[in-house]
Amino acid sequence: MEYGFYGWEKASVSPVCKEFESVESPRKLYEILMNLWCEYTCAPRLRENWSEDNRTLGQCSITAFLVQDIFGGKVYGVPLEDGNFHCYNVVDDAVFDLTSEQFGDRILEYKLENEQSREVHFAKEEKKLRYEFLKAELEGYLSKPE
Repeated sequence: MEYGFYGWEKASVSPVCKEFESVESPRKLYEILMNLWCEYTCAPRLRENWSEDNRTLGQCSITAFLVQDIFGGKVYGVPLEDGNFHCYNVVDDAVFDLTSEQFGDRILEYKLENEQSREVHFAKEEKKLRYEFLKAELEGYLSKPE
């Protein structure tokens, strides 16, 4: 199966967190998140443009830090024109961005620069709350009997 996110070919790392071992890989997480990303989890400044056709819009930092919780590694950021960073993950030799599809055909430069910290990102209370909501939604999804 092919995926639309950047780096999907190498996104086959295993969870480092026992709580999320059933997630298996970032590819599996992406499949699950496609059902969980919503207007509420989208960054407030982008919400008016969020749609089910562009579920990854405004989801980058909370998703990247959730990926880090599950698979380890580091979170990096691509500088954007508006002064913000678009967050993505690096785990071992795998560089991937579960939310890259929000940029359509635009290709970002994924340099291993600009490491991002959750302390800085979560200093914004609304972002921390969106992250906690997404994580709780994932936990709820995983606890449902199949």
